[in-house]
Amino acid sequence: MYYPSYYYFDPSYLLLILGMIVSMIAQARVRSVTGQYAQVMTRCGLTGAELARQMLNDGGLSDVAIEVIGGNLTDHYDPASRTLRLSQGVANSRSITALGVAAHETGHAFQHRDAYGPLVLRTAAVSTVNIGSHLSWPLVLLGLIFSWQPLVTAGIVLFCFVVLFTLITLPVEFNASSRALATLEGQAYLDADEMEGARKVLSAAALTYVAAALTAVLQLLRLLAISGRGRRRS
Repeated sequence: MYYPSYYYFDPSYLLLILGMIVSMIAQARVRSVTGQYAQVMTRCGLTGAELARQMLNDGGLSDVAIEVIGGNLTDHYDPASRTLRLSQGVANSRSITALGVAAHETGHAFQHRDAYGPLVLRTAAVSTVNIGSHLSWPLVLLGLIFSWQPLVTAGIVLFCFVVLFTLITLPVEFNASSRALATLEGQAYLDADEMEGARKVLSAAALTYVAAALTAVLQLLRLLAISGRGRRRS
């Protein structure tokens, strides 16, 4: 039977620490950039909600509702209810950050309209990923404690779905940003100098998803390392 030791340094913790550092850097970057451009008002005079409404109407999605919600950068598109939810700081602001974020989330609505493959796959995987994120580590730890490898394997397989979800999220987010920037520039919502700010905002936001994917991969490697060590000691 495998008994975890508390008296030696576990090298796999380095993977966990690395993931935490990457995530902290990404979060600091997005806070800095979005905060900076939240202070710069656009010349078009539209709020984030007004921009989203115009983009949705122009894209044949006048039936998609827009709701204002609380929180900071809690903005998202809900494909189940066909609702675009914008935080107050985005919906009611005329800043570069607000318009960039609103356009990005509207890009997700366009993906849904077009049955964009990665979005369809990500939406279908949500329930499985929720199960995997809650049960993977408990299953691995129980399997190690009771020296039952099938339980460890089941936990690792479940966590693989979590990793896959974070990887699928990358093209979904990158594509939504590409759609947003193309519309903001093509429809002349933003001037050339404002577009530079919007690109920085959306690039910083994309970095958080890259960090999440990298962190998930590192956690998977740590699970595999712990599992291998458990097999050697059982």
